[in-house]
Amino acid sequence: MPTSTNAFTAFPALTSLKNRLASAETLRRTWNLLRHAPGGGVLMGQLLGNLAPYTGTIRPEILTLEEGYVRVRMRDRRAVRNHLSSVHAIALMNLSEATTGVTMISAMPEGMRCIITHLEMDYLKKARGSITAECRAPVIVAGERREYDVQADLTNESGEVVARARARWLLGPATH
Repeated sequence: MPTSTNAFTAFPALTSLKNRLASAETLRRTWNLLRHAPGGGVLMGQLLGNLAPYTGTIRPEILTLEEGYVRVRMRDRRAVRNHLSSVHAIALMNLSEATTGVTMISAMPEGMRCIITHLEMDYLKKARGSITAECRAPVIVAGERREYDVQADLTNESGEVVARARARWLLGPATH
């Protein structure tokens, strides 16, 4: 196996998934294949990071991915910290956007796509250590162009909410 940490390089067969991961069915099917594999959550995070490169900068690890429910962890490391040795505000925002986005994709009926239109964050306390974001999606109406609001709570290793994000996602029929 190649020494690269890039999931698409390490597993060339996954390359064809890159453009289809925005499909709920493909996303869930891929997760079902990876979730029990050693490092499967990290590998799934790498796939997402390749789909959306900026997301990859926080090295997300998927912990749970179900239809309309997602948990994603960002491990504490120097690259995501600020000058106060806590997790940087934008790293937390990145985690929130990734978590709400994967949640919305996991809940979308086939033939739809989504894009974020609004993201805001309340920072409730210094974020230290690994941070886990959790989000639930509302029921999505198939074929209808509409905005949906979701919330992601970000917790530290003690289970304390350190930040809360509110995201608005525009969903609608995919046009090719």
